[in-house]
Amino acid sequence: MRRFLPDTFTILLVLTVGLASLLPISGVAAEWFALATKVAIGMLFFLHGARLSRDVVVAGILHWRLHLAILAATFGLFPLLGLAAGFIPAWLLPPALYTGILFLCVLPSTVQSSIAFTSISGGNVPAAICAASASNIFGMFLTPLLVGLLFTASGQRGFSLAALEQILLQLLAPFILGQILQPWIGDYIRARKRLLMPVDRGSILMIVYLAFSDAVTGGLWHTFSIRDLTVVIGLDILLLAIVLLVTMLGSRQLGFSREDQITITFCGSKKSLASGVPMANVIFAGQSIGSIVLPLMLFHQIQLMVCAVIAQKYAERGRRLDAEAAVATQPQNRNGALSDAASSVINASSVQ
Repeated sequence: MRRFLPDTFTILLVLTVGLASLLPISGVAAEWFALATKVAIGMLFFLHGARLSRDVVVAGILHWRLHLAILAATFGLFPLLGLAAGFIPAWLLPPALYTGILFLCVLPSTVQSSIAFTSISGGNVPAAICAASASNIFGMFLTPLLVGLLFTASGQRGFSLAALEQILLQLLAPFILGQILQPWIGDYIRARKRLLMPVDRGSILMIVYLAFSDAVTGGLWHTFSIRDLTVVIGLDILLLAIVLLVTMLGSRQLGFSREDQITITFCGSKKSLASGVPMANVIFAGQSIGSIVLPLMLFHQIQLMVCAVIAQKYAERGRRLDAEAAVATQPQNRNGALSDAASSVINASSVQ
């Protein structure tokens, strides 16, 4: 049952939304808190840049077919599904929540969970590291571009040059600085993930608190009903199911190996909360982003629960295939019985 329970970070997100609902920050305090949030965002993307090893990029970049398939799912299939959601009538899906759904669809993939699930499933981990990282790097340019194209096409507020400038200053510049300093501080930062996690998670919690404080002050919970939230959850589940199905079957039809199929499935179906919330804070500056990040926060937990189950299924199948391969390669003795080594593999597999 543990894989169906929310993780610690999700619980903190829920508590943060609850705190913002009961004690929203406003006035001068909100202005100072917003400044501190911008500093935390810059530190977050600086750490992302410093963590990413150049060797990982070089090792994975040659597998261009796999990366192209993942990028096509992340920045091609998802946005098309987001546009299709625009045909849902406004009485069923309010425009503010549709903005959140469309924004969710143009975000890059996750890094940590994509790599973790790929590793558990026995997939191509080096390629997953490179693909997930590349998705976030390209996302700094592709997400604002897609916001400008798709939001304008769907009648939403488009992307502005001022937002692009803010992304370059708040997100890309710290990331590049981290990459420049990576040869000197990269090993130190990668070896101390737990110590640096408060910066990673804390910056997101700060943005969520600020966003929902503003939204609650503007009447967020009086605007949307339980039915509206149910529709968003249903759409999140439908989006994830379609992309998982397409990436699984599509990677198989394209002739990828089993390891690469796993990588494409997990890296191509995720959406990053860590990148999405800071981007929303910049792209939709001056707007109430509480309703915009709400579909993303719900999608975050849904993808973790669903992909945890899929990863376990992949792992079990991998153990079974390894056991069968071991049996097939073991020579038989004179009586035609399997060797003790092969029998032990079968027994271990049956226990698992």
